Amino acid sequence: MVSMYTFGEKSESEAGFRGGQIGTTLSAAADAIVGESSALREVMRQVSLVAPTDATVLILGETGTGKELIARAIHRQSNRASRPFIRVNCAAIPATLIASELFGHEKGAFTGALQRRLGRFEAAQGGTIFLDEIGELPMETQIALLRVLQEREFERVGSSQPVSVDVRIIAATNRDLRAAVDAGTFRPDMFYRLSVFPIHVPALRERIEDMPLLVEHLVERYTKKVGKKVNVIKMNTVETLQAHDWPGNIRELQNVIERAVILCDGDVFSVDEKWLRREFSRGAVSTTPLPATIAHREREVIEAALAETKGRIAGPSGAAARLGIPRQTLDSKIASLQISKNRFKARSGSY
Repeated sequence: MVSMYTFGEKSESEAGFRGGQIGTTLSAAADAIVGESSALREVMRQVSLVAPTDATVLILGETGTGKELIARAIHRQSNRASRPFIRVNCAAIPATLIASELFGHEKGAFTGALQRRLGRFEAAQGGTIFLDEIGELPMETQIALLRVLQEREFERVGSSQPVSVDVRIIAATNRDLRAAVDAGTFRPDMFYRLSVFPIHVPALRERIEDMPLLVEHLVERYTKKVGKKVNVIKMNTVETLQAHDWPGNIRELQNVIERAVILCDGDVFSVDEKWLRREFSRGAVSTTPLPATIAHREREVIEAALAETKGRIAGPSGAAARLGIPRQTLDSKIASLQISKNRFKARSGSY
């Protein structure tokens, strides 16, 4: 007989299963931080300590763990809460435009600069700027950002006049920045300036006891979104979700829950176990996403993909695309595993 629990009908022994509100958490909000695990409580404790200060914060964690939610929680609990919160994805902006995007430019600074444009730092004046994927910032832009961190001023592209700024900086990355420093792709002085107050956001597998709360929260969110009503969640479904290693973390869980809600044709929620099964074979390296493999096989899989792509990482025919992961994630794994890309380039004679 299938064990189930029903929304809104919990005994005293199930108290605390619903809500999971810590610090700024609002379970009904789309950006809720949901959970009651000791790992998450420690993160929120750190948030409450650092938020009232103006200290620079570096948020570390795997892809999909909710680093932006933590950044927003810090902003909401700070003295700058009424001022702007500006998010910049450093990996999404071309290297040739990132300086202009961050610091603005003057009219005529480059082809197409038809008028003065204020950058994200000026837009965040008095508030908080969140630099996501900070590990992807080009070296030359790191130098300009270092000046902001040290002197709280910068120059617009095409100008020599300093602009003072009062902005709190929060950065985030899923990369190993120490490895990037060792590899020469990230400035050590930048790393130490950013690491005033590091916060590590735990992976979902490190807070698996939060799964029941997360499932209920997400089911409620997506049923409202698609106009359905679910009254019952199968307990064996929750147990199945807890047994998965969740390489994509909360983002992957959201996708699974939304898909299941869309396919649900009654008031009972369940997830097909087959969605969570991933098989990995060496002969199918080019079509199987990298996160599916277990840790001790990552080197083998990455090297096989690099051999197939002749050392190319980026682009539609690169190793990152073949493995189904972002380029920056693959770069980070290559650095942490100390894989030499040059030997694959040498075999082919090209990149």
